[in-house]
Amino acid sequence: MKPHGSTAAAFASIAALAFGTASASAAVLAKKGTTSYTSHYVFRPLGLTELAGVGKITALEMVGTTTNTKGEPAFDKMKARCHAIKVEAAGKTYFDGACAMTDADGDTVFSTFDTRELDKSQPKMDCGTHFITGGTGKYKGITGTEPFACIAKDTPAGEPAGSFAIDIPHNTAWEFK
Repeated sequence: MKPHGSTAAAFASIAALAFGTASASAAVLAKKGTTSYTSHYVFRPLGLTELAGVGKITALEMVGTTTNTKGEPAFDKMKARCHAIKVEAAGKTYFDGACAMTDADGDTVFSTFDTRELDKSQPKMDCGTHFITGGTGKYKGITGTEPFACIAKDTPAGEPAGSFAIDIPHNTAWEFK
């Protein structure tokens, strides 16, 4: 016995709702939460200014992807693009910059970062802190902090001279306002 057209359509609708709802709800972040993810970046030099014996500043583009290290959907498989400055002066080196991470739906999280800002309550996150300042689409209204570490990696073949690679694990706490 074949199901009537309306019965088959009803089953298809129920299946679509069941699977569609699970998929959509997995992609939506809770109003407040925490997770961990790693950004896999290649840093590419864009230009530099140097005063011998005094200091040097290098403009950098950072490109890469993210992987949620807890296996959760939050901040997973996003494309990241950042711009930073690397300052070397008075015996110190630090990076400041901003990043846009875009998910498969085209929604974006925006953050700034500073390697001089360390969260002393997370000593393993000893490289700096991202400050989430907002976003688009499902991330509209997001804020938060992301202390991070830096792990040097081999630079992929074919990258421009002066490029370098770093994996950056983050411990993220966010909320929507």
